[in-house]
Amino acid sequence: MAHEGILMGMGNPLLDISVAVDEHFLQMYDLKSNNAILAEEKHVPMYEEMANNPNVEYTAGGATQNSIRVAQWMLQIPGATTYIGCIGKDKFGEEMKKNSKLAGVNVQYYEDESTPTGTCAVCVVGDQRSLVANLSAANCYKSEHLKRPENWALVEKAKYYYIAGFFLTVSPDSIQLVSEHAAAHDKIFMMNLSAPYICEFCKDALEKFLPYMDFLFGNETEARTFSKFQGWETENVEEIALRLSRWPKASGTHKRIVVITQGADPVVVAEDGKVKKFPVILLPKDKIVDTNGAGDAFVGGFLSQLVQEKSIEDCVRAGCYAANVIIQRPGCTFPEKPDFN
Repeated sequence: MAHEGILMGMGNPLLDISVAVDEHFLQMYDLKSNNAILAEEKHVPMYEEMANNPNVEYTAGGATQNSIRVAQWMLQIPGATTYIGCIGKDKFGEEMKKNSKLAGVNVQYYEDESTPTGTCAVCVVGDQRSLVANLSAANCYKSEHLKRPENWALVEKAKYYYIAGFFLTVSPDSIQLVSEHAAAHDKIFMMNLSAPYICEFCKDALEKFLPYMDFLFGNETEARTFSKFQGWETENVEEIALRLSRWPKASGTHKRIVVITQGADPVVVAEDGKVKKFPVILLPKDKIVDTNGAGDAFVGGFLSQLVQEKSIEDCVRAGCYAANVIIQRPGCTFPEKPDFN
């Protein structure tokens, strides 16, 4: 049975600033639809422009935090999930704390006094989104916070750990502490490829932690980018998933399962040298509000069943259900109670 503190996430807490924009806006800031990048100098003015939009919406975000919030919503067990990351001591940070606690997540933020809370510009064009993350305080997380006795006690209490690939650029030593703990204590450690730039620029870090990963998530673009920078010379998602699942493991206790989503196309799961495909719930185009957080929600739904030791089929079904709910609402938001059975 799932219990308090069973699932722990670590990542970059960002306050999502979500606005519907047009193609001209994307061109002006050199953005691509359905992509995620880190903010550069040229992107700074867009945050103010978006914050001044009368239809702006704010949500507690960041990839891992989204997945943990969705898992918590699906589980409906107070404090079943824990989340760690760094925020600033400011109004955005307070907004984030309020948002996450309302969702029932046990958040243990490291608060940086000198850096503002990280934000993510969510530029929505039709039903696609382009994400531009300004990490700010999220970039300041230190493993010293994780090692504090009260926080390490949360690591020891958890049985499942989930970290998005974005955290590789922030605190690889924290990832190392958790991944080694999981391997030594027969627990489940999971990560996500997260974005094409992570597969390209964090290739070495990904390779370092791959042996510890019992589950690896990603989408088809990330999988193909990973393949390209490994020199695998294949764009076949099923083949890439299989090769990732066969990557050597640090601990022989658990096999690795690789789960690749493909938007409206079937979810690919590689396990035991075989690939299974699971259809997603297709929605008419007019029902899709925006796809922001769909991948994160899929992972959150998946994890909510995994921690209850349900079958992979049930995990995928829950992932598809959660993603389906989220794309019918603005941002990564959900109704009060799930109706998944």
